[in-house]
Amino acid sequence: MPTQRLRLNDGHYIPRLGLGIWQVPAAATAETVATALRLGYRLVDGAAIYGNEEGLGEGVRQSGLPRDEVFVTTKVWNDDQGYDSTLCAVEASLARLGMERVELCLIHWPCPARDRYLDTWRALIRLRDEGRVRSIGVSNFMGEHLERLVGETGVVPVLNQIELNPRLQQADLRALHDRMGIVTQSWTPLGQGRSFDAPPVRDAAARTGKTPAQVILRWHLQLGVSVIPRSTRAVGLAENLALDDFELAPGEMAAMATLDEGVRCGPDPMTFA
Repeated sequence: MPTQRLRLNDGHYIPRLGLGIWQVPAAATAETVATALRLGYRLVDGAAIYGNEEGLGEGVRQSGLPRDEVFVTTKVWNDDQGYDSTLCAVEASLARLGMERVELCLIHWPCPARDRYLDTWRALIRLRDEGRVRSIGVSNFMGEHLERLVGETGVVPVLNQIELNPRLQQADLRALHDRMGIVTQSWTPLGQGRSFDAPPVRDAAARTGKTPAQVILRWHLQLGVSVIPRSTRAVGLAENLALDDFELAPGEMAAMATLDEGVRCGPDPMTFA
């Protein structure tokens, strides 16, 4: 399994591959998380809006792992943005998780029309300084949002979690992350399976004996990003971890780059509120 970690700009580390629990039913979350952790996952990506933080926390406890061996992420939802409301929202998340702190808290969306993300960021800085969250970052932020955060506060997010898959490769934003020292993390990394039959994916799968999903996840790792695929089946969870025994050749990586169409599965960060 991919045990590599990426260094965050605050000196902490994040696993390169983790479990995303968006759309995992609340009733199935604890078992899914516990199974994943027993298989070898050490990163679980959650959010308040997912409605399954209780199950995330329970799954960590059921796994039997020491708390400090599991990297837990949660996020502040759009309706909770603002300074005081963010402080309350994070405390509510910690209560649902049954945890004293999380390893990473993100602003879920910039919601530029609301124009509250700067106050939200200032609240996260305070929570980090108080030890309620260890690291702070953002999700779905574009370049202008990142530059404004840093320009106004001097604090660079450790990570930006963005939609990233073969049909939406976001090379310019990833390059900006590299320049700013921000880790890129991919959500919807498989792009809802829309690239599974693309010749570069199909050909690499045939050569390596891997599934299209494994080829795409390996592509993410070779881009140098963190990736959080979702599965609720033990077989799928194990398959998503089995990425260390093969590598995509330079020509295959170049072929994957041709699949970029700039097409989103999710909302546009510039307009979503």
